Amino acid sequence: MKLAETGFTKEQIKEKVSKYMIDTYERFDFIAETAKDMYVYDENGEAYLDFYAGIAVNSAGNCNEKVVAAIQDQAKDVIHTFNYPYTIPQALLAEKICTTIGMDKIYFQNSGTEANEAMIKMARKYGVEKYGSNKYNIVTAKMSFHGRTFGSMSATGQPDNGCQIGFGGMTPGFTYAEYNNLEAFKAAVTEDTIGIMIEPVQGEGGVHPATMEFMTGLRKFCDEKGILLLLDEVQTGWCRTGAVMSYMNYGVKPDIVSMAKAMGGGMPIGAICATAEVAKAFTPGSHGTTYGGHPVSCAASLAQINELLDRDLAGNAKKMGAYFMKKLEELPHLKEVRGQGLLVGVEFDDAISGVDVKHKCFDKKLLITAIGGHTIRMVPPLILTEEDCDKAAAIIKEAVEELS
Repeated sequence: MKLAETGFTKEQIKEKVSKYMIDTYERFDFIAETAKDMYVYDENGEAYLDFYAGIAVNSAGNCNEKVVAAIQDQAKDVIHTFNYPYTIPQALLAEKICTTIGMDKIYFQNSGTEANEAMIKMARKYGVEKYGSNKYNIVTAKMSFHGRTFGSMSATGQPDNGCQIGFGGMTPGFTYAEYNNLEAFKAAVTEDTIGIMIEPVQGEGGVHPATMEFMTGLRKFCDEKGILLLLDEVQTGWCRTGAVMSYMNYGVKPDIVSMAKAMGGGMPIGAICATAEVAKAFTPGSHGTTYGGHPVSCAASLAQINELLDRDLAGNAKKMGAYFMKKLEELPHLKEVRGQGLLVGVEFDDAISGVDVKHKCFDKKLLITAIGGHTIRMVPPLILTEEDCDKAAAIIKEAVEELS
């Protein structure tokens, strides 16, 4: 819907949001009216170079034509039904995902935090049923982020983060250890631990990739202890990091992996994939969802995944990620550039605020995000080119220089 079609002004739309919506988001002062490929367009037709991608969602480009067509085609047949009848998009998507990433079983959810809730529930139920009533504890990483529902929020290793403050006690059963510190994780595991849960790249924690030693060491340690390796690939999955799934960069395989964001091409969908052995923990009645496996979302997801794979956007993410990070090394006030593929973070020295850089870039028609403190994060569509990288790097440089 376009502003001109509503009969309202921009200010009237903003007033409606202010009056009726609960305010938990910082708003940019524009209406996202249309979007295509690498750009989002406002109510005046002004183009914004999109290095946000709906927070790592629109990986095959904004309003990808094949994703849009899949949504339209499926919406004409069945928009929604319950999970008792079979639906074709769900069946085809299940096969595509499992065969592509080498996992046995899939369970569809609606979002990333719900996928992580399902992963936590499956791991705990597996542990309790196989080993006894106390075998449900999970070790997660400090500075991790797993979502905003209670289980996922409790798994998040940031007790001082605003997402945990003011909600009372967290869900019990979680212990936190220092990320990329294998010995710390080993020390945190007790006889009641059923799994270790980490992000292959900590996104909200500052864009910190796992080291090869850490990831392969965790897999070996979990095998030795008979516990599960749980990987949160909500943000890193589906070609973002230069491989189809980030764990493939390390040559390991998880027992359960969560995913969302890029898999839907803009439609709400999430999932967990598990080994056949661990998946046995979920039986009829043990978990459920009204919208998980939604036919339109599954049709969009299948089109999106086919686009990501057919166009080798993992390969482009790897190539363009290396190119972009090299360009960013030229920024003033730079402390460090970190990332994997096209999940890229830039940390500045104490003179530069990441939030200020974000707002200054918005003024210059570049969309990025900040992670508090002095760090910005970029997760652009994976279709970007060197020209896009050059343009974004130049805008960020201008922003930092003006803030200096």
